[in-house]
Amino acid sequence: MAQDTDARSADDLVAEADTGARNPSSAWQANLIIGTCIVWSLFQLYIASKVPGLLAQATGMNIFANIVAQARFVHLAFAIMLATLAFPLFKSSPRDRIPAYDWVLVVLGVASCLYLVVFRFEIADRPGLWSTTDITVSFIGMTVLFTAVYRSLGLPLVIIAGAFVAFAFFGGYSEWARNITNYGGASLSKALGHYWMQTEGVFGVALGVSTTMIFLFVLFGALLDRAGGGSWFINVAVALLGALRGGPAKAAVLSSMLTGMISGSSISNTVTTGTFTIPLMKRIGFPAEKAGAVEVASSTNGQLTPPVMGAAAFLMVEYVNIPYIDVVKHAFLPAVISYIALLYIVHLEALKMQMQGLKKAGRHIGPILILILFLSGFIFLGAATYAMIALRGLLDGVMTESVYGGLAVVAVLYLVLVYYASRYPDVAMNDPDKELEAPRLTPTLLGGAYFSLPIFILVWNLMVRTDSLDRLSPSLSAFWATIFMIVVALTHRPLKAFFRGEGLGGETLQGWRDFIGGLILGARNMIGIGVATGAAGIIVGTISLTGAHQVIGQVVEVIAGGNIWVLLILVAVMSLILGMGLPTTANYIVVSSLMAPVILSVGAQAGYIFPLIAVHLFVFYFGILADDTPPVGLAAYAAAAISRGDPIKTGVQGFAYDIRTALLPFLFIFNTDLLLIDVGLGKAVLVFFISLIAMLLFAAATQGYFIAKSRLWETVALLFIAFMLFRPGFFLDQVSDRYMSATGPAALELMAGAETGQEVRVLISGPDFDTGKDRPTTIVVPAVAGDAEAALDAQGLAILPDGDVLAMDEPFPGTPFFESLGNEYDFYGDVPVQITEVQIENERAPKELFFIPALLLLLGVVLIQRRRATQPAF
Repeated sequence: MAQDTDARSADDLVAEADTGARNPSSAWQANLIIGTCIVWSLFQLYIASKVPGLLAQATGMNIFANIVAQARFVHLAFAIMLATLAFPLFKSSPRDRIPAYDWVLVVLGVASCLYLVVFRFEIADRPGLWSTTDITVSFIGMTVLFTAVYRSLGLPLVIIAGAFVAFAFFGGYSEWARNITNYGGASLSKALGHYWMQTEGVFGVALGVSTTMIFLFVLFGALLDRAGGGSWFINVAVALLGALRGGPAKAAVLSSMLTGMISGSSISNTVTTGTFTIPLMKRIGFPAEKAGAVEVASSTNGQLTPPVMGAAAFLMVEYVNIPYIDVVKHAFLPAVISYIALLYIVHLEALKMQMQGLKKAGRHIGPILILILFLSGFIFLGAATYAMIALRGLLDGVMTESVYGGLAVVAVLYLVLVYYASRYPDVAMNDPDKELEAPRLTPTLLGGAYFSLPIFILVWNLMVRTDSLDRLSPSLSAFWATIFMIVVALTHRPLKAFFRGEGLGGETLQGWRDFIGGLILGARNMIGIGVATGAAGIIVGTISLTGAHQVIGQVVEVIAGGNIWVLLILVAVMSLILGMGLPTTANYIVVSSLMAPVILSVGAQAGYIFPLIAVHLFVFYFGILADDTPPVGLAAYAAAAISRGDPIKTGVQGFAYDIRTALLPFLFIFNTDLLLIDVGLGKAVLVFFISLIAMLLFAAATQGYFIAKSRLWETVALLFIAFMLFRPGFFLDQVSDRYMSATGPAALELMAGAETGQEVRVLISGPDFDTGKDRPTTIVVPAVAGDAEAALDAQGLAILPDGDVLAMDEPFPGTPFFESLGNEYDFYGDVPVQITEVQIENERAPKELFFIPALLLLLGVVLIQRRRATQPAF
């Protein structure tokens, strides 16, 4: 009974935060909300398909194609309408009915969005020359959007976006800001038109990605959960890990990773798995706060895990301008290492509290066998992938689109898996009133293995290609995976009933209920994301209009004083603050728009060239950690509602568990091997295992327990070993210079001696365009063997030698460094902009040599602690 009460209070929190707290007693009002959700989901499936284009060709009516082109306006109209209907405006607002003022806001919000659809041709004829009606509609739309954000997400995003709107109108009055940005302020007409009438503000890239990609992935996750896939993930995790020491906590980590990969919310992920795992953790001895913290830490990390990353992966594709497969590759290793380290932290907690695992019928699975199963799983997936690549290549000869050719194979495989699932009874959750027992792995795994097929289709279409066939786009991949998920939701129950010889009527009806429930849940989960991406577009639009990020960059630069570590810590703290209370997608947009340019700019001044993806992942990690950071960490409140623990203590403990996650960004921004940047397969395997060992040692140091309780010097030694493994290059730099360098004319000679394509670091100094003060920066230029000036000319950089001074001319428009140098330096002042130094990577010993003393020191710690061990390590 207590578990039911906890689940209801947690569900209430999720409803208020994610899906809406209003539940009208009037049938027609409730049905309107439900019907709108269903229509929105079907509309998104429609525009993602090829049907509009086929209808346009068949009928000759462009209206069908125009629907897709104007989809983002309709998308926001749905989001605003549902936010207004489903979320009460104030705490005192009625929850059992929709008041009159909300009906007014619905009409105004929807009309403001659809105005851009109905009058799109007239608007296109007067770009920038907005009419009074345009400005009025823009003002109404912005007002209703801010109201929708407030009611669905609270004040944080409203305050941030409102501050940027205020800067757009009044920033020109600040002499300091005007000197930095050259922004003199904007009129009401210019600003509102920029925000609403164009695709540079509310209806910009973020809302476009929400329309074309994010919705489909959220809908896919909702359908999977409603069909029973979420419960299957949890049961498999408990069957696999439940019998180990502290097993329910380890199962919580694994199940949260599985559901978090496709979930768009840390809060809903916490409740989905936590409703089951948190009570189990408490029953084996975990205190309420630690049980909640384990769930919070694992659910939060799910937003960092490919292939979806809380839908931020698809925004990264647009903002970083790299293929989706590269985003997944770069984010994969840190996420896996972080999760394995969390499993180890849970194991250490269980050791310290001398816990045992759940009872389990049948053969006991030990840690070694589990490791073998994991490795076998990867080998099987690899073999299956290569087999599918070969099959896809064969089908290419007879099929115009490989996805159709694979349908027959997938259908047969689905029927086989459902047949085998029907031979086992459906696995139910543990009854809290009965003795705890982990289910057997084989019947649990095979009883829902068909749920893995839609996920396999999703990942396959996103990542796998052949010589003749390209990968599908993220939106089309999600579309086909969602279509198959719909088929699974509708058919898996009646098919199992058929194979078991049972009646089909009730199971068929339940399948339709799952399908409709998935459509509703997917739309309701998108309400906050839809309005958040619109509001986040205001921030992006303000930056493009005013250059506001330069003000933030100037403040951080002054405080950091050129120290890169101080800078990164400041950015980390600001990302935590900015991310509080925001859904994942809005979180990423805000922190990447404001903080990423600061790291790139100030880092270049300090001589650091950080890859753009590393910078975006850095700010994203800290933005996501805000979900468990007091006092706003909403995931901690959701977990505390289930555990009946203190939410602040739960958040503090969760953040303590997440220190390992907070460490990773500082490591991969300096050691990009962790992001698999320019790393081959063999080295990638080495990086994985060494980084994993280092992270486990760091986790052991933070827990004060390794093989036995650690003494202070042992904790320090573990931290030192972890640092040596993570940053071997630091120690190599102390004994051998990383770069050969030269100044003046000798710099050109050094550059000419480099091999073609080799990266050359060029250090530049000159007067800042705005302040006139000396401003250093560093760029990277690919060399041209034997000709330094040709290498510079290829990048649009002209050199004007004057004795020992390598003066530079202004970069040509359209060349790679026109924006970063041409807009930052005064090339026509009395003091020239010049190349002060050129650096080329030295040939030196491999940094991996420092792994040897680190591992020897680790062996010494192991031998010392083994003598004090009082219980087996596993």
